[in-house]
Amino acid sequence: MTLLNLLLALAATALALALRPWRAVTQLPWPALLLWATLPLLWSVDRLSAMPVMQPLAGSCLLLMMLGWPLAVLMLLPVVGLMSVMTDLGAADLLQRLVWLGVVPITLAMGIGAAVRRWLPHHLFVYILGRGFFATGLALGVAGAISVALNGVPYGLNADDVMLARMLAASGDAFITGMFVAIFVAFRPQWLATYADRIYLK
Repeated sequence: MTLLNLLLALAATALALALRPWRAVTQLPWPALLLWATLPLLWSVDRLSAMPVMQPLAGSCLLLMMLGWPLAVLMLLPVVGLMSVMTDLGAADLLQRLVWLGVVPITLAMGIGAAVRRWLPHHLFVYILGRGFFATGLALGVAGAISVALNGVPYGLNADDVMLARMLAASGDAFITGMFVAIFVAFRPQWLATYADRIYLK
């Protein structure tokens, strides 16, 4: 599965670079930078705590909501670079985390968010609940299930236990993302690249 993970990471990176998202960036919101700085710790929590069954919080879907897909993908790359210094994870494990905690969830969340915007009413609570809570939870749950099916689980762990832990982590991620999205919509909507008053506050 390392080859598949590498292909997915390369394809996402190439597409993100082709879109040149830095052209539209004048200043990154400081909460996005703070979240980005904490991702290496969040993604390494199972290794740093020496508890393999503890599943990392992804945090990547909130980064997506704040920065958009192309820039979020590019900002995930240095995360695994710092993780390689912080932990004893090998290249294959780092690549797996990049793909299944970052690239795949934010791609799924982007697709679900586009469907919400296309098929559901353009209402403020639809954005908060549909994109902040539901899209995040579903994207991370699906990505976690596919990762377990393709990559297996750490030695000595039961797949059912890992799946339960991943669903709980996805729920936690959804709650945190939805909470911050609701706060940002109310007080700092300019911090959300996926939100616009002209769409949701006609």
